[in-house]
Amino acid sequence: MLYKNALLEAMDFLSSLPNTLFLGQSVAVEGTAMRGTLTNVPEEKLVELPVEEDFQMGLSVGLALSGFLPISIYPRWNFLLLATNQIVNHLDKIQAMSGGEYAPKVIIRTGIGSINPLNPGPQHVGDFTDAMKLMCSSINVVRLDSADTVLREYQKAALRDDGISTLLIEWSDKYYE
Repeated sequence: MLYKNALLEAMDFLSSLPNTLFLGQSVAVEGTAMRGTLTNVPEEKLVELPVEEDFQMGLSVGLALSGFLPISIYPRWNFLLLATNQIVNHLDKIQAMSGGEYAPKVIIRTGIGSINPLNPGPQHVGDFTDAMKLMCSSINVVRLDSADTVLREYQKAALRDDGISTLLIEWSDKYYE
């Protein structure tokens, strides 16, 4: 299976769940390669946001605390870095800080920027997977290295019942295989 097809299948699965919302920049309008994987997601599940990464993650945490399963989409790692405060200091710690009373589950989707057909430069192609694994003690951090793992990992992230959030890292160059 092609990587992009696996992502389409995973997004179709997520959109079939009754409590999911897809948040981010270029989720409801064209603008990034990730938008092309959301073509079958119902319009009412797509929440277009301004470029305000920290706010986006805070909103995602709040929605998760209210019973939604947010899929918070950041087209590149370098953009997700701006949400690190909310991820490391809040999402990763809420369960421990509340003695297990609150366990918001968020699926965070990001990508390692594509260098083909044009390299966008060092601010758009970072991979901070290992650093995030070191900073987070209760968030599952998974790099999706092959199409075979995509659907399985998104299903695992959505269906787990332990309140653990998952950060899934895609390879943007694989969208065009």
